[in-house]
Amino acid sequence: MTHLLAMGLGYTARVVSDQLKADGWSITGSARSAEKVAAMQAEGFGAVAFDPAQEVMPEKLPGDITHLLISAAPGADGDPVLGALDDMLVTLLHLEWVGYLSTIGVYGNADGAWIDESAQRKPSSERGKRRVIAEDAWLAFGARTGIAVQIFRLPGIYGPGRSPLNKVADGKSRRVIKPGQVFNRAHVGDIAQVVLASMAQPRAGAVYNVSDDEPAPPQEVIAYASELLGVEAPPEVDFDTADMTPMARSFYSDNKRVGNALIKNELGVTLKYPTYREGLQQVLEAM
Repeated sequence: MTHLLAMGLGYTARVVSDQLKADGWSITGSARSAEKVAAMQAEGFGAVAFDPAQEVMPEKLPGDITHLLISAAPGADGDPVLGALDDMLVTLLHLEWVGYLSTIGVYGNADGAWIDESAQRKPSSERGKRRVIAEDAWLAFGARTGIAVQIFRLPGIYGPGRSPLNKVADGKSRRVIKPGQVFNRAHVGDIAQVVLASMAQPRAGAVYNVSDDEPAPPQEVIAYASELLGVEAPPEVDFDTADMTPMARSFYSDNKRVGNALIKNELGVTLKYPTYREGLQQVLEAM
């Protein structure tokens, strides 16, 4: 029996877990409160309570865990899962695969150039710096224990219920214009198929960019989403004068085109949604 422990059963980890559950896997997820634990159990998942900030810890982890997926964000003190549960994890005798969901933010800014997994990590934000530390900690865990650890660097994630289409439909979208700015994206369905492909052929220490084929200006994506919905695109707003939160503005400090050849060549993945166009069409059909 294969058993996945998902530490942080959020948007992406839930899609992965649902697919594995349909294939007969046992799934255990973490939740921050007793109420959320009960809700997960009601859906047929195993659940453990985990919230280090509130000193909520599981008494133990299921002993038959074979796969571990981490999507919990690191804090100022490092990765919360390793920081709190390292002693428990090393006792999982059947654990054979660990996947850490990181971010392409670890690369920082490349002034619009193409980069791949060999690019130097030079994060420009505190969030990116924390991810670098967490990546290194998980890779060190793999080297120390002999368990195959994989790092998945993700761009902007979208899919059903969480996409530019939803923002346009809710009247919350803008077309912010910063000349030359592009972003990669990844449909959650493609992220899931990459993670599952890695589970089928683990490589200790592997690092994968999980991104689409076509980095694009954000205003272009919003315009296309508006077209799909049959509504007028929101007006253009100049980046320099746009009213944005510091966090939203910080994303525009990194400009790069992220290559994804490794997931295709090594894992044999064919993207279902190679550009935002196919991805948004699927989201529209699911709405």
